[in-house]
Amino acid sequence: MKFNNIGFIGLGLIGGSIAKKMKENQPDVHIIATAGHQETITEAHNMGLIANDTLLPLEAFSECDVIFLCAPVSRNVDYLRELKNIIKPDCYITDVGSTKGDIHEEVIALGLEKNFIGGHPMTGSEKTGITSASSSLLENAYYIITPTAQTPTEDVEQFHDFVKSLGSIPLVLDCGVHDYSTGAISHLPHMIAFSLVNLVKDIDDEKETMKTIAAGGFRDITRIASSSPVMWQNICFSNKEQLLRLMDLYIEQLSSLKHSIMDSDQQALLDYFASARDYRDSFFIPPKKHRTVFELYLDLDDKAGEIAIIATIFAKDNISIKNIGIINNREFEEGVLRVEFYDLDSMNLAREVLQAKNYTIYER
Repeated sequence: MKFNNIGFIGLGLIGGSIAKKMKENQPDVHIIATAGHQETITEAHNMGLIANDTLLPLEAFSECDVIFLCAPVSRNVDYLRELKNIIKPDCYITDVGSTKGDIHEEVIALGLEKNFIGGHPMTGSEKTGITSASSSLLENAYYIITPTAQTPTEDVEQFHDFVKSLGSIPLVLDCGVHDYSTGAISHLPHMIAFSLVNLVKDIDDEKETMKTIAAGGFRDITRIASSSPVMWQNICFSNKEQLLRLMDLYIEQLSSLKHSIMDSDQQALLDYFASARDYRDSFFIPPKKHRTVFELYLDLDDKAGEIAIIATIFAKDNISIKNIGIINNREFEEGVLRVEFYDLDSMNLAREVLQAKNYTIYER
């Protein structure tokens, strides 16, 4: 698997960010691209990111070693059909779509299993387009790899290394496992958020009392309902089977909870809520032998300058910070700061330094 001549079909936020990181890692890499708008190509060329300055026909990608499909899922499937008779025999095609079932089915139907490795960078932004792309967008984000049944093990390992070179965390999954898993932790929650917002909209009174007092938990659970309607319309179609299966399971959960409330079953309710709390809390504590997250939480006065003080404390002791930020939901907690470190030693030293200055530290 060689990464010398690269092609991008679609060059928005994700595709542009991958291209920028590749160019940063290997300045002499040759990249060409086409997109839905000439402005995208012009901008990317002016950045020095791609070689071409005009939109290209797919025939121009015939000598590419790797082609990234970065268009919407349904368009990527169309591009596959067109590329089948264009690519050279050892060219690899990969995609960045958030659902994998449809494209893997088409890959099998076209006999392209030896030429395809699916990909899904689990990152993004509220911003879109090449101008918002960043070489750091993929850092420390899961990048799911979905090989086909005929992808050579060596090629999967090389693609695994490539993903790591982007700063991402590679995770190899079967495409069906990917769609079911992302359906549960991403697609279903969006459906719940959309439906909850529409419920409140439909039952609110003329004074908009519910809208007025909406805060805390409601804002947090429905934040994702502000996502692109068109994108979620497409996801519903591309992951329809898994999403419907998960919605049925969720309705069963909600029905069970409803009956516990109807029956005033105090123990059942307590067990249900405790089970959810314990499982949710465990998200912050990866298994020790696979631990990749080193983080501390601390109480912090919610006022200007407090984060800068913490950063200065760490700088004086040469403690590198991987990530830092306020936990935004303060309905049940005061200003709580989350700090992530690169390694265990840094986290332990940070704990000692902060405790010496009388900060209250939490680990989750």
